Amino acid sequence: MSADRPTLPPVRLHSEAELARDALSAPLMARAAKLARWAERGVPVGVGGEILQDALTDATEHLGLADDEDGPAYAAEAWQLAVDTGLVEIEETAEDGDGLPDDAAVGTATPGEELRLLTSGSPQDILDIWLGGMETVLADAAAPDLADLADQLTEGGELDLDALDWNPEQEAELLDGILGNLYLLSALAEGDQDVPLPALAASMIVPDDMEEPTDDILEEVSEAMMRLDDQFRVLEPIGLVTYQPVDEALIDELDEEGETVQGSAAGSAGTPHDGPLTDEDVSRYGMVRLTPLGVYAVRARLQDAGAHAPAVGDLTDKGADVLLDALPDYPQALSQAESEQWLAARTPLDAARDLLAAARGDDEGAPRRRLAAQQTLSLVPPEAEPALREVLDDRQLGGLARVWLAERGLPGIPEPSQGMIFWLTVDTIAAQLDGADEGTEAELRDLVQGLTDQHSGFFDAAWRVDHPATADVLEAMGRLHPDKKSAKEARKAAFKARSRQSD
Repeated sequence: MSADRPTLPPVRLHSEAELARDALSAPLMARAAKLARWAERGVPVGVGGEILQDALTDATEHLGLADDEDGPAYAAEAWQLAVDTGLVEIEETAEDGDGLPDDAAVGTATPGEELRLLTSGSPQDILDIWLGGMETVLADAAAPDLADLADQLTEGGELDLDALDWNPEQEAELLDGILGNLYLLSALAEGDQDVPLPALAASMIVPDDMEEPTDDILEEVSEAMMRLDDQFRVLEPIGLVTYQPVDEALIDELDEEGETVQGSAAGSAGTPHDGPLTDEDVSRYGMVRLTPLGVYAVRARLQDAGAHAPAVGDLTDKGADVLLDALPDYPQALSQAESEQWLAARTPLDAARDLLAAARGDDEGAPRRRLAAQQTLSLVPPEAEPALREVLDDRQLGGLARVWLAERGLPGIPEPSQGMIFWLTVDTIAAQLDGADEGTEAELRDLVQGLTDQHSGFFDAAWRVDHPATADVLEAMGRLHPDKKSAKEARKAAFKARSRQSD
């Protein structure tokens, strides 16, 4: 993988059929489709397919929104989405605006070809239409507020972009970054997890190496948070996110106290605050998460941008070598799900033989491949027994083959030699060291101590093990072992192992 192509954690996607149903039921998409069907008799439209006032009133009633004060706005948004996605098509009947009143019709809208696909097309057809609409909504979310635009009109009716202080590329990048962070959290959480809006804003603004945010940074976080509140309100109706907005009552309360919602929100982004915050306190500042449809959409956008964004099932048609290279970087639950799908596409015997062949090697990544192979083989039924017996005498695979046979209580398992036991031990520790982080260091320490407690003279034998990682493993054991004497013995053994390898 090239360094300029970032790799993200894998995600578990819903089926295309489930995602298509979600797309059709998203409020904005459902309204757009309903209006497209309503346009069967033809709807007069203005420039750009804009629905005219009389027709907008009828459209609002058709959607059942006549009693909602925001009904006309919802209807106009749905109509625009229908135009943008091709659910309606426009036939021009006059030159755009030439000598015509502003409210004059310049064309007629009727149901478009894309509307037919919503009912008779494949799930992928539906998702393609939805993705196109989602891109339109994203662009709307990144645009400045209409009230702000009106404030910056010059006397000649032109827009003063400098006074508006709006950078379209910067706004789009910020929103992309926010969605990327939500995607990453969705992948790591492996389940529904709402993210507090202040914390999400802080993830984009506060530098990683900043221990205590400055007042200027906190102000940026607060301004970004309130901008995100507006944006997520726009994005929720298309089905991209589930969003609990900033509590309007909270804003009123803060105004009465002479505070701003921005200043108070900064406290909930991990900065000092008067007293501990409860879950209810945090939720009042807004909570958001990607929907399954949102995960699908953001993944598609990340892939278009050149990122490697795997999903469970991507490796089903790949070789065992590709599977074993990828699995060590997967969270445990997703690793098992990927393995199960890979195994389901093969017979147990063929799968076992492929996994064992791919697990061989003396390269740096081989221990992790063998550990992944052992974990995947644990899911293989007893029909694979012949493949495991074929490698009992293999120096690299004989140990894990014996473990597999013993776990199933199968007879006729030859006793391993002491050399094979120690080789498997070094190989297993090497694999775990390769993927270790702060969270797993305590487990490794316990493993190291357990091994030396069970085997007297462990280090005296271990340095002789003919494994490429022997010296590195012993050095790590010296660093991890809680007993100073044992740690010193491990370091001496590591020195001997390096001397032996250099001879």
